[in-house]
Amino acid sequence: MKKLLWSAVVLAVLASCKSDDDTTIINQDINYSKLPQEFPFTKLATINGVDVINGGFGSGAAAHPTRKGEFYVITDRGPNTDFQNGKKFLAPNFTPTIMHFKINADGNVEVIKYIKLKNPSGQPITGLPNPAGMGSTGETAYDASGNVLGTDQYGLDSESIVAAADGTFWVSDEYGPHIVHYSADGIEMERISPVGVNTGPRKLPAVLAKRRANRGMEGLCISPDGRTLVGTIQSMMYVPSKALATNTTLTRIVTFDIITGQTRQFLYRQDGGASDSVCDITAISNSEFLVIERDGNFGSQGGVKKVYRINLSNATDVNGADINAVDGMKVNGKALEQCSWDEITNAGIKAVTKTLAVDLVAKLGYEHDKFEGIVYLGNNKLAVFNDDDFGVVDDGNGNPKAKILPKTGKVDKGTMYVVDIQ
Repeated sequence: MKKLLWSAVVLAVLASCKSDDDTTIINQDINYSKLPQEFPFTKLATINGVDVINGGFGSGAAAHPTRKGEFYVITDRGPNTDFQNGKKFLAPNFTPTIMHFKINADGNVEVIKYIKLKNPSGQPITGLPNPAGMGSTGETAYDASGNVLGTDQYGLDSESIVAAADGTFWVSDEYGPHIVHYSADGIEMERISPVGVNTGPRKLPAVLAKRRANRGMEGLCISPDGRTLVGTIQSMMYVPSKALATNTTLTRIVTFDIITGQTRQFLYRQDGGASDSVCDITAISNSEFLVIERDGNFGSQGGVKKVYRINLSNATDVNGADINAVDGMKVNGKALEQCSWDEITNAGIKAVTKTLAVDLVAKLGYEHDKFEGIVYLGNNKLAVFNDDDFGVVDDGNGNPKAKILPKTGKVDKGTMYVVDIQ
């Protein structure tokens, strides 16, 4: 623990040496003119004649903290389809992976290396669900033939990534939900989970364990001063229960002070409902951020793919007096997810403010359904990434079929764009 705290102190000191100008110039002298550009891929597997690509890079993204034009993108838990009370894992031994790449002098994507995530002993993890008490969502894992698989204590459904100034990584996930600290080589150093989840000693509020399956901590970034992690919960949580949670546009942002371990929570009001998603988050300043709001449709089929500027400065901290409270802070005896926005406002609680920064469908004709990764480049420029689901989707019977973009008729692949924002 002392090593972790010292690492946090070093991280904060290094980040504090950066000026606002450093953020502004990160995109200078980089040739983005050849974007959008797909990432390079190999074939991971062939299931029932359907090729599964070794992709998925774009569930989350981060810039290299000091070298402009270099980025990290991360996969989720691996290719999967819905099946019975869980998921078929089409490549059960798949290890969630970070891809480090750069935009080279010719303006092309050039992979530098891949970093596979590993447990504290240095062994590669899988994307299989955690066992009960360790962050389980209740999902059962099956192989492609429908046989039940086991669990992985260190398994991760990784969704977003922070590249820290000391060379380490912070990764958020949808199981626990966990925030996991990895070394530069991808070895787990610390796992921070809600109270009641039997991982490390530092904890997130207990209420976060009521995230819905596959809708956990979808976004994560770090404040420019290097002190605070800021995470987004994808959609309305089931607080106090699925039946009683009624405010479908309410989701939460949680902050974690790397040095002290203190947490705060804020409310975020989505435009859409419970099926829509708040995805990645990237910092502009210590209080202002950009966040993704999207639905699950392709852009040409009415899809919503927007980015909002949000500000935490005047928002109310709804962490409550006791982070052990399983239903969190209450208003008039009700969990926040049970309250209407009028009830929340009348209680003096303010959600984060937000203004539209860019509508990707309107501006770019953006087609990808899973717009999930963003990096602020400074000077009102934003790098944009998508999760291609390894090139497959569910055929409705728990089997994979090729994921085809309706506009082009081509298989969806992870692609980087750069767009101007307001």
